[in-house]
Amino acid sequence: MAAIGFQGVGKRYGDTEVIKALDLAIQDREFMVFVGPSGCGKSTALRMIAGLETPSAGDIAIAGKRVNDAPPKERDVAMVFQSYALYPHMTVRENISFGLKIRKMPSAEIEQRVKDAAVMLGLENLLDRKPKALSGGQRQRVALGRAMVRRPQAFLFDEPLSNLDAKLRVGMRTEIARLQRRLETTAVYVTHDQTEAMTMGDRIAVLAPLAEAGLSTLQQVGKPLELYDRPRNLFVARFIGSPHMNILQTVASEDRASLRHQAFSAPAPTDVRAGANVTLGIRPEDIRRAGDHAWARSIAFQATVEFVETLGHEVILHVRAGPDLLLAKSSDHANLPGIGDTLDFAMNAAKAHLFNPETQERMADLT
Repeated sequence: MAAIGFQGVGKRYGDTEVIKALDLAIQDREFMVFVGPSGCGKSTALRMIAGLETPSAGDIAIAGKRVNDAPPKERDVAMVFQSYALYPHMTVRENISFGLKIRKMPSAEIEQRVKDAAVMLGLENLLDRKPKALSGGQRQRVALGRAMVRRPQAFLFDEPLSNLDAKLRVGMRTEIARLQRRLETTAVYVTHDQTEAMTMGDRIAVLAPLAEAGLSTLQQVGKPLELYDRPRNLFVARFIGSPHMNILQTVASEDRASLRHQAFSAPAPTDVRAGANVTLGIRPEDIRRAGDHAWARSIAFQATVEFVETLGHEVILHVRAGPDLLLAKSSDHANLPGIGDTLDFAMNAAKAHLFNPETQERMADLT
């Protein structure tokens, strides 16, 4: 079993606290992704699993065993870094096998493991090349192969694709996810790219910098669509999703029947108090031009087009509704609006997210 657990884990450097009250259980053979902006402690958490950092508080367990004081070599994990960290004077074969030779593994076993990894990663014809003769994607596969041949309890990935161009990143994230499933090994993957997180992880742990985190660094953990459809708070709502969620401020009417915005009126949740401020979140795909939807309940409003993004598979409209600039999606290529046009739009009331602006926590849905 290679389950990994954080229990009340904290990390500080002098007077600077980086991670606070981190409680998280990573299941055996799970692909867990740590995601969040710079400074949220995601790489620090990964390094604590590897033994490269020591927790200031709490406990870390691997396979049910507390490892706070265990040196890295005794934790049976393999780490793939942002930089490939290949030895330039060694061939691909030598780079992949180096760690096994240090452990004095029999030569025949080393050769077989290198061969298996090379076949799995498409490196069979590159084993005698040196890193300078490889592309960025090939170098990253060598780094993966070096980790694979150790057959560790867990793989740790620290933003391994950030040095690759966009096309290679898409291909490599698919390879890494497929590889983890074939090897049936626990994986913990760190990224600031929420698209990577959504496409790769079995579950995602959203971390926040302590200035925004409140009582705990961990904001929410769940399956990708759980985080997308039911964000626990405003931080998760803003961070998960591309394009980002639209955030608007509304006020409950005196009769508590509606939420008022300068551009529209929406039905209010049953427990709202008169005059209360309520933050409403709505994703771009849940805003459409009037008549371009079949929603059972919609919120009508007018908005002025300020910019049009034509992305091929979709069109993103930047529209001004009262004081707010909103993003709306459209699949209609034939009738693109012009900048400055004032049009009728609708929001999908069933997909509106409501948050308490003081606590930033999720509230009840619209009535």
